[in-house]
Amino acid sequence: MQIQRFHVGPRLTHVVVYNGFAFTSGQVAEDPSQDVKGQTAQILARIDSLLADVGTDKRRILWANIWLADYTTFADMNEVWDRWVPEGCAPARACVESRLAFAQYTVEIGVIAAV
Repeated sequence: MQIQRFHVGPRLTHVVVYNGFAFTSGQVAEDPSQDVKGQTAQILARIDSLLADVGTDKRRILWANIWLADYTTFADMNEVWDRWVPEGCAPARACVESRLAFAQYTVEIGVIAAV
């Protein structure tokens, strides 16, 4: 089976497609000056775009990993997440508190979707 890589950079690929699955790298906000709601909205829009690039969408997400810099922002992140996930299509999900690579980021999200 062929491995396809999309948006390849020197350190990581933003989407890898293999055997009917699309794997995104962890996505962070392009404008980290926003709060967790703003950063979450940016990330989810980026995930929408990445999935569209490989011929799938958020209705086909199977698994999501969410890392929060501060777990007290869980409800705020979920407010944006819950509006984004189509009814009846919530994926399996893990959400943990973690120190992210750079302090300006409040959330990072990666997903696996069926293609």
